[in-house]
Amino acid sequence: MEPKSLYMLSCILLIFLLNPFSLITRADPPHHLDAQKPSAMDFLKTLIGARKGTTSKGIPQLKKYLSRLGYMNDNNHTTPANQTNDFFDDKLELAIKRYQTFFKLTVNRIMDDNTVTQMSRPRCGVPDFNLNTSNELFLQIPTSASHYTFLPNKPTWPRTKRNLTYSFPVIARRDVYPAIEHATELWAFFSSFKFSYTQNYDRADIKISFQYGNHGDGYPFDGRGGILGHALPPTIGILHYDADENWVNGETPGAFDLQTIGLHELGHILGLGHTNDVRAIMYPNMDPGVRKVLGQDDMDGIKALYPN
Repeated sequence: MEPKSLYMLSCILLIFLLNPFSLITRADPPHHLDAQKPSAMDFLKTLIGARKGTTSKGIPQLKKYLSRLGYMNDNNHTTPANQTNDFFDDKLELAIKRYQTFFKLTVNRIMDDNTVTQMSRPRCGVPDFNLNTSNELFLQIPTSASHYTFLPNKPTWPRTKRNLTYSFPVIARRDVYPAIEHATELWAFFSSFKFSYTQNYDRADIKISFQYGNHGDGYPFDGRGGILGHALPPTIGILHYDADENWVNGETPGAFDLQTIGLHELGHILGLGHTNDVRAIMYPNMDPGVRKVLGQDDMDGIKALYPN
C-alpha cells in the first residue's frame, strides 16, 4: 500500500476511534420551509362548531383520534341504522367533555375554536387515559399541586434493574445521540436510574429508532403533524420517533427538538403517564421550536413511582 493511502486510512481510523458516532449516517435535514405540506390534523378545520346531532365527514377521523388517545372506546361503538359514522352522537359528546376537562378548556361539549386549536397541536401518541382500566378515569384528574400519573397497571422496572442501556440502529441520524444522552442525564439526576449507551442494539434495554407510518407495533404514525412519537412501558423499552416530522437537536423554528420529545418518551419508558400540567415534560403536547426540561411535577412523579 502506498504511504499516502496508508496515511489517509490511518487518519480515518483515528477519527472513528475518537468519535464512533461520526460515521453513522444522518437522516435528511429538516425541511423547515415545507410549510404547505398537509398536516395529519387538517381534518379538524371542517369540525369547528360541530356538536351533538350534527354530521360532518371529519367526524369518523375525530372518533378514531379520540379513541386512540383513550377518550372513547370506538371499538364498541354502535350507530343507529338511521345515522352514519359521521354523526356527532352521545359517545362523541362525552369524549369531547373528557378531552376539555383534561386540558382545562371550557367544558361545553362543542368543537369550539379552543378545542380544535388544542387538538391541532402536535403531541405524543401514548393515550392520556385507558378506558379499559377505568371508565371514570377522567373524573379522577387531580386538583392538587401534583398532576402526574402512572401508566395503566403501574408498570415499573424491577428493583434490581436501575442501570439501563440504550441503543440505536446502525443507520441513525447523528444528532439523536447527544439529544438522548442529555435526556437520560436529566432523568438520572432526578431518579435512581443510570443510563449508558451500548452498540448492541438487540440487547439494549431501550431501543430508539425513527419509524414511518404503520411500522408493526400496533401504533401507526400519521405523517406530518399529529403524533410525533411514542414509547412502550416498562420493561419493553421501545422508543419511536415519527420519521416524517422535521427534527433537530435544539430550538429551531418549524422543527421539533429531539431532546424534548426523547425526554418525554423516556418518561413513559420509566412508567410515567401524561399530566395536564403544561410546565411538565410529561404534558402530552409539544410545539416546534421549543426545548423543555423536567418540571417539578415530573420530579415528583418519578420519585413517587420509584421511592427508593
